[in-house]
Amino acid sequence: MYQKLVLLFSIFFVINGFAQKVTVSAGNIEIYENFPSTYISTRNVSVWLPENYYPKKKYAVLYMHDGQMLFDANTTWNNQEWGVDECLTNLARTGKIKNVIVVGIWSNYASRHADYFPQKPYDSLSIDQKATISASLQEAKMTIEQFKPNSDAYLKFIVEELKPFIDKTYSTRKEMQSTFMAGSSMGGLISMYAVCEYPTVFGGAACLSTHWPGTLSTENNPIPEAFFNYMQTKLPDPKTHRFYFDYGTATLDAQYEPFQIQVDHILKEKGYSTENWLTKKFEGADHSENAWRERLSIPFEFLLAK
Repeated sequence: MYQKLVLLFSIFFVINGFAQKVTVSAGNIEIYENFPSTYISTRNVSVWLPENYYPKKKYAVLYMHDGQMLFDANTTWNNQEWGVDECLTNLARTGKIKNVIVVGIWSNYASRHADYFPQKPYDSLSIDQKATISASLQEAKMTIEQFKPNSDAYLKFIVEELKPFIDKTYSTRKEMQSTFMAGSSMGGLISMYAVCEYPTVFGGAACLSTHWPGTLSTENNPIPEAFFNYMQTKLPDPKTHRFYFDYGTATLDAQYEPFQIQVDHILKEKGYSTENWLTKKFEGADHSENAWRERLSIPFEFLLAK
């Protein structure tokens, strides 16, 4: 079973045997270590509560991937963070967003790519295409064995195990219109996939620097087309759902614009407009937490506006 560690403004957890202090600027973090699951490997879950959290109020819920990268650069592998607590606190203090809590789902390094890779688009590929993808991911050291996505199980964990726990433990708005997903890179893909697979659970997604290639190669890559075909048939009703996408133009993000243009075309075809869909291009922005932090207020305000 998991252990719950709670401190106001800071918490402690252990990485590689060393105690690390995680500090947030405002609010409260509760960490559930080794949250159990029958679907996926155990992992830590962070729950961020805003300042003046009051159980008699009701709060929207934002589920975010790569939860260990969200709050404190002093404890991350690359000394960068999203700055989620600072961003949401500033937006709340200025009255721009509704009350919200954040559930940060930590990623496991060994399974991250499989957990976040949309499974049904992958399953639509031929045997030869799957073999090519596996070889590409093995060459990039993103998988060791034959690649097989695990994202359907990952989403079952969130919907059937984690969300009921969050809704029971905290004062949440349980309805789809108040439940959102957010992530970057592969986390952007799984956020899009979650809304399409569970449109009655999630009302929208923020997908930053979405990794449409799925691998590190764009040549003769069937993955983006599989994603596009999936979205053509599975995008939910634009009257009830919202999508935010963005991309930079440097480092890995430099690959994304041609793919995002095709995604934007599909969204238009499916009836999405500026009321329920936003795509932003950020010149010079690279593929990093620092870059996402700089623009995080845009998707947060888009999804959580009062």
